[in-house]
Amino acid sequence: MKKTTKPQGLVSGQNEYLAGYLILPIDKVEPSYNAGFSMYIAAWPLLANYPGHQFQTGLPSTWMFAQWDGPKPKDMYSDVEGGLGWWRDTRFPTPTPKFIMGGVAPNFSEIANGPAHGWGTWEEPRGLYGVAQLSPWLLFPIDGINLKQGTCGELFGYGYFSLPFTDPKPTTNGKPVPTGNQCWTLFFNSGNFKGPVAFFLPYFWSHSAEKDPKLAGLLLDTRPVDPNRSVQMETQYIPCRMATDAKGNSYARIAPTSFPRSAEGRSVLVHQDTVYNKSALQDAVTAWFSGGAPSSGKVSPQGAFVRKFGSGGRATWQIHSKKDDKTEKKVNIAWNAFATPKLADEHSYGYEWSGELTKSSPKLITLPEYFTLENGAEDKQAKWVPIAADNVPTETGLQKLTWETPKERPEKPYDTPEAPKSTWKKPGPAAGPFQAFLGDGSVVTYYWYRFADQPALLNADLTAAEREKMQLKVEKLHRTWTKNREYLPPPKLGKLADLDPAQLVKPPKGLEIGYVPIATRQELAKR
Repeated sequence: MKKTTKPQGLVSGQNEYLAGYLILPIDKVEPSYNAGFSMYIAAWPLLANYPGHQFQTGLPSTWMFAQWDGPKPKDMYSDVEGGLGWWRDTRFPTPTPKFIMGGVAPNFSEIANGPAHGWGTWEEPRGLYGVAQLSPWLLFPIDGINLKQGTCGELFGYGYFSLPFTDPKPTTNGKPVPTGNQCWTLFFNSGNFKGPVAFFLPYFWSHSAEKDPKLAGLLLDTRPVDPNRSVQMETQYIPCRMATDAKGNSYARIAPTSFPRSAEGRSVLVHQDTVYNKSALQDAVTAWFSGGAPSSGKVSPQGAFVRKFGSGGRATWQIHSKKDDKTEKKVNIAWNAFATPKLADEHSYGYEWSGELTKSSPKLITLPEYFTLENGAEDKQAKWVPIAADNVPTETGLQKLTWETPKERPEKPYDTPEAPKSTWKKPGPAAGPFQAFLGDGSVVTYYWYRFADQPALLNADLTAAEREKMQLKVEKLHRTWTKNREYLPPPKLGKLADLDPAQLVKPPKGLEIGYVPIATRQELAKR
């Protein structure tokens, strides 16, 4: 009987990819540090060439869940899990990561990523009105905040604090379901912008309890946050191709994947993960809004605790492929063969890299590209082990692969309602239109709205009187919390990343206090 062999060369008709988590070990803290957090994340181009809209991965980030008095609610997932990265619905991507807010209503019923950015349609919004613009100096593009193109290893600081812009309400849309006053406010610390940016409206959370009253009091409109957050890097898709040689041995090649490189040759991924109690900022702002002395906005170190990283950690990166029966096969890569956890200090987590199969440039370490499958017939023992390119048989065709950005249809513009009676037009903006040309190749059209008249507030179950009360608070903030002050504790190492300078805006004359820029359209710039 003639022996059959597996056809050699690239496996055709498949779409292999690399996915998994880098899990960072971090100490637990006592539960009173439940009023917010901040952290510094290295920002870098994970892939040199954008591989198309299947690409989705976050850089190291966290999951901000509510803190509950008793057991965790059953069958209910809700948090804030945004950060730096790339997403399949990013319309204007580049190799430089973007930032989105990532508010998740119960069980992904709604998503809010920023002002005018979320799930659903304008006819049936599911998070599109979940975030209110706060800063008068930073434009929040609909597709996400842009870092300066070419950012490579610098640290980007961000965090959330609960600020009382609203008052608690006993009802939601007239129903006997309370809405809290936890306005989780996003702060940035970058090289060219510092301070508060935008906040989740409490109604984004309580709206779900309006539909399902058993959720009342369990969501982030009323609850503090759990300080014992996970810190991980979640990767859902990096391109990969598999092939076999004449002997039936399996090989794989991943798209060149890089991590930031310091002068010492290591990578620092996360720095200074800090948790806060109410005395750090919230108490001072609450007293100020109640008639007390102005808050400087600077976070008090007396209310802060910097969490410590452990020396371990693990990776769950796997190469995904299809079996002959079309089911998915997942096999671990031998991450420890080229990566070793390394602490620059107890508050800074990263890696050292093997010099044999990794490649170094002044700012990046590129991981091994080629792997061979060991113990392939045994699911539990199988693993992809890195090898040198010279050891990959030429008949596999893997060396001839190129990883170029695919040609895709131009993404359609983001747009907002134009109907004269919509909340975008009535009462409408005070000035505009203006345009900002971003480094991602898009142009953002924006207008200046009085803070209380921005569409998100008009769709947040707030009366005119409640919005005017918020307006007075925000005017206090705009007068006092200027853009050039320190807010978050600064990093103790590294250099801060810059935002795309096109997003830094100046209010028109006469609209310096109490007005905010709102993006109404984003599209590819004409060339």
